[in-house]
Amino acid sequence: MANSPLTREQILQYRHQGFVLAKGFFDREEIGLLHRAAKEDRELDRHSFARADGEGGQVRLSLWNHPGDTIYGMFARCESVVKSAEAILDGEVYHYHSKMIMKDANVGGAWTWHQDYGYWYQNGVLFPLLTSAFIAVDPATRENGCMQVIAESHQLGRIDHVLTGDQAGADMERVNEVLKRLPLVYVEMDPGDTVFFDANLLHRSDRNRSDKPRWSMICCYNAARNDPYRESHHPRYTPLSVVPDSAIRAAGVRRFGESQADVAWLDVREDQSASSLD
Repeated sequence: MANSPLTREQILQYRHQGFVLAKGFFDREEIGLLHRAAKEDRELDRHSFARADGEGGQVRLSLWNHPGDTIYGMFARCESVVKSAEAILDGEVYHYHSKMIMKDANVGGAWTWHQDYGYWYQNGVLFPLLTSAFIAVDPATRENGCMQVIAESHQLGRIDHVLTGDQAGADMERVNEVLKRLPLVYVEMDPGDTVFFDANLLHRSDRNRSDKPRWSMICCYNAARNDPYRESHHPRYTPLSVVPDSAIRAAGVRRFGESQADVAWLDVREDQSASSLD
């Protein structure tokens, strides 16, 4: 792994901007293993579901709560990612959930402006002490719907969210005013690049109108001291078994269904955090 964990300078940038892009965080071989596993994984595909974006498109994704021993689990549990999350959140973290975003060529839908804590607040998480690692599996460009962020918007605190299509999105009157004061950044990425971003950072993406897919894996972490006060569809504090970075290569292209410690899929009927304000 070429750039791991995050440096002190990168942590400072994260705290100021609400995100940091770590170029080449995973090398070509590591991200190649993830790419091959994801694209060939029938279980991942079978458990995918779609959410309307309110613009005529659909976002396809798969979610799971516990990382397990597959190639996906090795990425989520590897020392460099976990240590980076712990440096960001100032202490022990646990795996909140992971997901594969499958923004397919020509048809991949948009994500409306939102904050992740706008969803997770509903799950009994008292503090916004969560961070996400967004790993580019395919190249992410403006043309195929790369992530967009509003730099420094994490300092706004939680914004009210309303339903847009099947997605809960941030109050657009407020977002439009924020855009007059804070910079919009298109986060273009090469495979293996990783963006760490704050749970209150406003972010979105456009539809994929290109002939190139834009898949990405997102691993989300909660601070251990931020254990939710009630049960929800995402786990309460569960100790995370961290593995060395070398475990990624050792796992090869091990996919779901090929491990004795497979993850528990998150049933779309249970995961209402991104599509409900209840």
